[in-house]
Amino acid sequence: MQIGVIFPQTEIGADAGGVRAYAEAVQGLGYEHVVAADHVLGADPAGHPGWDGPYTHESMIHEPFALFAFMAGVAPRLAFAPSVIILPQRQAALVAKQAAEIDVLTNGRFRLGVGIGWNPVEFEGLGMSFKDRARRFEEQIDLMRRLWTEPVVTYRGAYHTVTAAGLNPLPIQRPIPIWIGASAEPAIKRACRLADGFLPLRALEGGWPATVEKIRGWVREADRDPSSFGIEGRLDAAIGTPDDWREAVEEWRGLGASHFSVRTTGGGLSGPDAHVQRLREVREILES
Repeated sequence: MQIGVIFPQTEIGADAGGVRAYAEAVQGLGYEHVVAADHVLGADPAGHPGWDGPYTHESMIHEPFALFAFMAGVAPRLAFAPSVIILPQRQAALVAKQAAEIDVLTNGRFRLGVGIGWNPVEFEGLGMSFKDRARRFEEQIDLMRRLWTEPVVTYRGAYHTVTAAGLNPLPIQRPIPIWIGASAEPAIKRACRLADGFLPLRALEGGWPATVEKIRGWVREADRDPSSFGIEGRLDAAIGTPDDWREAVEEWRGLGASHFSVRTTGGGLSGPDAHVQRLREVREILES
């Protein structure tokens, strides 16, 4: 089980030195990957009556591709995964290019986590349709995989057209693994059918053991091998005790998770030093 961290987007601060110190400390503590959320625009609730989203214009969020490029330079042993790039609000060919570049710069240590998104304010600001995002999402995945594996691509889809063009450089991984983040059952089923792995956002009824069992069944229904389908467990180390953390780690190990990420956001920590100290405490549990 590969063990990494979830970058504390809204609590890390904008100082580049702090981001550098965090990345170097994560690598030094023996964590293997960094996961980071994606939001391009934050809505001002005053301009959107009834707004109840978890992020606003006051939530500071680094752009994942730029963040990973910076971190790869200061902590070269780390792997990276966004959780998740809101794919339908971005241009598929551009995401394919950015992902290929991160894959090259990390020597093939990159997973592209994607999702369909929930925030129409971002879609509007980026000039993309919110209503057809699920249909475009599946076509985007198909197109990106071709762009990552073929030097020249001609593609005619319902939403995308590429005529005799290709990426250069191509990624190290051909194709780059695509992981889908989802919480609703139809979206999880889509991940089981299309993706290389699943990034958990919320368990289905019955908790994580029941959810994982359903996932493996849906992967089999798609005529795929469950042992080759990645699942990432999560630990919320912003709350709880060391015994709680140990129990969560062992539960995900028992469920056969391929990856595991530690979250420190939401517990009143502020700045990189406080988050690194919590990660150090969790690491001691992992090694005991």
